[in-house]
Formats: sequence, structure tokens, C-alpha cells
Amino acid sequence: MSIPVSLEGLRDEIDRATAAPYLVTVGTDGRPHCVNLVVGWEAGLLVADAGNTTVANATSRPLVSLVWPPGQPGGHSLIVDATATVGNGSARRVMLTPTSAVLHRTVAVG
Repeated sequence: MSIPVSLEGLRDEIDRATAAPYLVTVGTDGRPHCVNLVVGWEAGLLVADAGNTTVANATSRPLVSLVWPPGQPGGHSLIVDATATVGNGSARRVMLTPTSAVLHRTVAVG
């Protein structure tokens, strides 16, 4: 089950998150690359310092996603699609422009 999150309401949803998100990029072989990192806000963008593989992936394939896991069993994950840019004074700084967001909870099977 998914609940859309407006980009205007995204900061509030992120503030409610209890864990650091995973940034999902795509490697040259098409496989996802997931890293847990700390993000902050700068000038309306989400920003994080990342490692070499993440930076290389985001530079070559800038369509990325952030996933905040649920804070409790059965809770909602926050999934944010974004466009990444790299640099701005630091070769390891990844700046993320959110494009869409949803709260997602797994539907029980049975």
C-alpha cells in the first residue's frame, strides 16, 4: 500500500524518520548499489557525503532513490526518487533533488 507524499510535505516526513536512509544507485552492470548514509538539507536539496562507488554511479546515472526503513514493524517506509548531482566544493558530496515520494507498507499475503 502506497500513500503519496507531496514534495512540500517531504521535509516533515523525513523529520519523522527514526533511521538513516539507504541511497540506491545503479552500477555499470545494471545492479543496484545500496548504501546507508546520513542526509541533511542545504538550499532545498538533500545532501550527503558518499563513497567512490556511489559517487561514480550517481555521476553516470543520476536517477536515484532514497529509502528510509519503517520505524517499527508493520510501519511505512519512505521512498524518495531523486536526481543526483555531484560536487559543489567536494568530490564526495552528492546533492539530491527530490522528484517524487511515497510512504509504502507491505501488504500482508494470506
